[in-house]
Amino acid sequence: MRGSAIAASAMMATALLGGAAAAQADQPTAGSNGASKQQVQSESAVSSYWTENRMENAKPGSTLMPDTKEVGVGNTPQAGIPTTIQGQQAERQPNAGQKKKRMQARAAAETPVSHIGKVFFTLGGTDYVCSANSVASNNENTVSTAGHCLKDGAGAWATKFAFVPAYENGNAPYGVWAAEALYATSQWSRSGDISYDTAFAVVSNPNGSTSLSDTVGASGVAFNQARGLQYKAFGYPAGTPYDGESLYSCSGTATQDPFGQSQSQGIPCDMTGGSSGGPWFIGTSSTGVQNSVNSFGYTSVPNTMFGPYWGSSIQSAYSNASNS
Repeated sequence: MRGSAIAASAMMATALLGGAAAAQADQPTAGSNGASKQQVQSESAVSSYWTENRMENAKPGSTLMPDTKEVGVGNTPQAGIPTTIQGQQAERQPNAGQKKKRMQARAAAETPVSHIGKVFFTLGGTDYVCSANSVASNNENTVSTAGHCLKDGAGAWATKFAFVPAYENGNAPYGVWAAEALYATSQWSRSGDISYDTAFAVVSNPNGSTSLSDTVGASGVAFNQARGLQYKAFGYPAGTPYDGESLYSCSGTATQDPFGQSQSQGIPCDMTGGSSGGPWFIGTSSTGVQNSVNSFGYTSVPNTMFGPYWGSSIQSAYSNASNS
C-alpha cells in the first residue's frame, strides 16, 4: 500500500500545489525549451518588504501543499548528456556588526555557508520561507530552490521573492537579494509534477553591489548524472525540533522512490519544514557540485528526504535562468 505524503518545506508535502493560493494577475510566459518564466517586483520593493519581523513570521513553504494527496505520477525525466558546470568563488567577506540571537545548539547544526541561505516569498497574501543556494551561472546572479517555493504548481507564481545567503539567527551578513525573474520547468509550471520540483530565481544586485557569485560564491551544478550517488544536503528546517534560524545538513546514499510514484531519490534525513529547496551536493561537503534539492517525503517512510533527479528538463530551466 502506498504511503501518505508530506512536503520538505514542512517536511514534507508531496501533494501537488494546485489551488493552494489564489491566482495572481501576472501569468507565466513561455521560455525556450519548454521552461516557464515570470518577471517579479523591483529590488527596492522586495527588500523593503522583508523586515526582520516578516522573516521571522514567514511560514514554511510546504504548508502550501495539502498532505491528503499522493504524489502525482509524472513522465520519466528526459535522458541527456551528463553535464557538470564548475562553481564560482566569492570575492568578498560578510558585513560585520550584524546582531546575533541566542541559539540552542543541536547535533545536526552546521556553520553558515556563504552561498546557502533562506528564501522568502509571498503567495495568496501569506509570507513563506524555504531554503536555497547560489549556483554558477553566466549572469552570476542565479539561485536554485524547490519548484514549490517559487510557484504554486499550475497555479500562482510567488511575489516578493528574496534570497538571504548565510542567514543565521536573524543575521543577514550578505544582505537581501530580490529576484527579478523566476524560472521553472514546464512540467512543474503546468501540472506541479513532483519529479521536476526544482526552480531558479535570478536576483538583482542590491544597491549596485557586485554580483551574487562574486559576493558569496556559487556552487557548480551537474545534470544527467548516475543514480544512487552519495549526497550531502543542507537546509533551514523550521518544524520541531528545529526553529528555522540556523543551517543543518544530512548525508547518505540516494535510493529510489519506494512507491515508484516519482523519479526522485531519497537520502536519510529528518529535516523538517523550511528545508525545502536546500541544495544536495554530490559527495560529503558543501564544496561539491549541486545535483538536486530537498523536495518531499512520506509519512510512511520516516527520516527520508526525497529530491528530484536533475535531468534535461531541469537543465533547460537552469540554462534559461543562467543566460537571462
